Amino acid sequence: MKTLKIGMLTLALLVISYGIWARQNQPSPAATAKGTINGANITIEYSSPGVKGRKIWGALVPYDAVWRAGANKATTFTTDKKIKVEGKDLAAGSYSIYAIPGAKTWKIIFNSETGQWGTTHDGVTTHVPAKDVLTVNVTPGKSSATEEQLKYLVTPKGIELVWENLSVPVAIK
Repeated sequence: MKTLKIGMLTLALLVISYGIWARQNQPSPAATAKGTINGANITIEYSSPGVKGRKIWGALVPYDAVWRAGANKATTFTTDKKIKVEGKDLAAGSYSIYAIPGAKTWKIIFNSETGQWGTTHDGVTTHVPAKDVLTVNVTPGKSSATEEQLKYLVTPKGIELVWENLSVPVAIK
């Protein structure tokens, strides 16, 4: 009986250890950014790919093509209050964020469909333009430091996508 308990305990520890190891060693681990902007609670859930020595902008993430703004599932943006994004109204709710990166300007798209995988098996995004709620234009800039893993920030001025050597701010009030 004691041997059975030790065996079960060992098996449980192995399963837990594997789960922790697998989460830590994912190529694009899940991440969450949270914050408050003018009283609105903002949450961004995304998967965070790494640079891994690759050229990101205009290569891995092509210019002038719809991108899921992260890895794995489409990135999700949630606000509990109506906000203004780049001066345009966005109702409280959850949205998928897509982006169309450009060399000088980007389009940030808030789409009403959430929960979908970010791309199909052939690498095409699952973006459905008919479900776009809001599209804004923003200007990226150089980041203050090289960022190996993609990350989102929620600041008092809005949200910011930072990856490789680029920062993409989106003003929110």
